Amino acid sequence: MASTSDLDKPSVSNVEEKRSRMCSEFAGITGSDSAVSQCYLVDNDWEMEKALNSFFESDLEKVFEEDLSDSESGSKSTGQKMEGKPPVECIDLTGDSPVSKRKPPEEEDDDKLSLISWNVDGLDTDNLGERARGLCSNLALYTPDVVFLQELIPPYVQYLKKRAVSYLFIEGGEEGYFTGMMLKKSRVKFVESEIVTFPTTQMMRNLLVAQVTFKGQKLCLMTSHLESCKGQAAERMKQLRVAMQRMREAPNDVTVLFGGDTNLRDTEVAKVGLPPQVSDVWERLGKQEHCRYTWDTKANSNKTVPYISRCRFDRVYIRPAAKDGIPCLAPDHMDLLGQDKLDCGRYTSDHWGIYCSFAAL
Repeated sequence: MASTSDLDKPSVSNVEEKRSRMCSEFAGITGSDSAVSQCYLVDNDWEMEKALNSFFESDLEKVFEEDLSDSESGSKSTGQKMEGKPPVECIDLTGDSPVSKRKPPEEEDDDKLSLISWNVDGLDTDNLGERARGLCSNLALYTPDVVFLQELIPPYVQYLKKRAVSYLFIEGGEEGYFTGMMLKKSRVKFVESEIVTFPTTQMMRNLLVAQVTFKGQKLCLMTSHLESCKGQAAERMKQLRVAMQRMREAPNDVTVLFGGDTNLRDTEVAKVGLPPQVSDVWERLGKQEHCRYTWDTKANSNKTVPYISRCRFDRVYIRPAAKDGIPCLAPDHMDLLGQDKLDCGRYTSDHWGIYCSFAAL
């Protein structure tokens, strides 16, 4: 007769079945074969998340840093577009995986629209591979419906396209550095996009605009990286006026969301003025102190500077639809992302990312 302790032990067949299922799940997520899956899981004591992180880290070293090397020797130095590399298997880091199922509480309502906006500092190539993986980890954790990205470079885009295959990627440029949008294919339906040029800019800056639908609601999504530095305030305010004009002129059955690295100071916003019905999401949610500073050299050590600078450069604005019978979206949550150091000792970017969600009233 079996003892009580023996009965409490999982049977060999149950363990084998569970591990076989984990191998299949690992292979489905990574696109690897069963032998590779088992190897990574064994090496990481059959801890799925740990094994996945190990796989993506090694894969990133092989693929992303090769892309970066090509960019540095080709597109980045000559101004030409990066030549296509032999395709690698797509890995959906943000799909239906054990990691992506760990949604924050505010994400549990499927009717809410979630958004991340982040200047990823692609121009800083130090530890760029690991930092890109840090971004993907946040995408896997929060599974946002919409992602606004600034300061992208071509190899960063190629890396994201290979991994986040559950997203449609829209680029605001092809060379140098530029903005981009990611739209979750299963939730956000793409209609059309355009790039609005800033006619007097001295840098590679524009307004990337996409028309989409979400749960039957019409949305106009806009992102930009407005002119940097204190001395460029006049140009930055011109660019803000272009964005605000687009928000104001959108049809009243459309909700407009504009976000990105605006480099704005409050005095500049006051001089330009916000159109009626347009509001700053951070202000609308009560100016929570923990979300105030998105550029914070006191807390973020990615940039070595001889001073402390704490600014709210990254912002999100909303103009809800105003037509009768159309759901009115309103912000209901905001947080900052990327505040944990990566294994390399640096952060995902020199900017914190913004996460916010919107609910229909």
